[in-house]
Amino acid sequence: MKGIIFNLLEEAVIDSLGDAVWDDLLAASGARGVYTSLGSYPDAEVVALVGAAAVALDKPAAEILRWFGQSAIPRFVERYPALFAPHATARDFLLALNTIIHPEVHKLYPGAVCPHFRYQTAASDRLLLGYDSPRRLCALAEGLILGAAAHYGEAVEVDQPACMHRGDAACELAVRWVS
Repeated sequence: MKGIIFNLLEEAVIDSLGDAVWDDLLAASGARGVYTSLGSYPDAEVVALVGAAAVALDKPAAEILRWFGQSAIPRFVERYPALFAPHATARDFLLALNTIIHPEVHKLYPGAVCPHFRYQTAASDRLLLGYDSPRRLCALAEGLILGAAAHYGEAVEVDQPACMHRGDAACELAVRWVS
């Protein structure tokens, strides 16, 4: 996993919970704690950090990942406004993940492994995203969707009708815009 993810997680934890909590999570997880944004680090380290946070905060790991996804979007917008500016809505942004956003991520972070999304767009107020990633971080994807909607001033609900963590072959994220 690219170091930028660890950098964003560190910032989110420190901003919300303080330096001491980040230090405690590093100690509890055994993670190295020093990450360069362009570096690559074992996925197991972020999993360990999320697991340590889940224990420390007495919350499910999926809830921690959703929170992190939501917290990461404003930081992404600050660092990479050009990825968000061309899109007027969260729907437009989400539909550009495979064709515009992730290719730009690969330019910025060579070697990055991005998830792949499949789309069903039958209704204007709904979007079904099939989520393909060996990392199985669908809860993080859900948080990123919620964060993107908030960035564009929209309210959405996200459900997971299918999830690999429940034994399904793949994950699906059902996004519904609410007024």
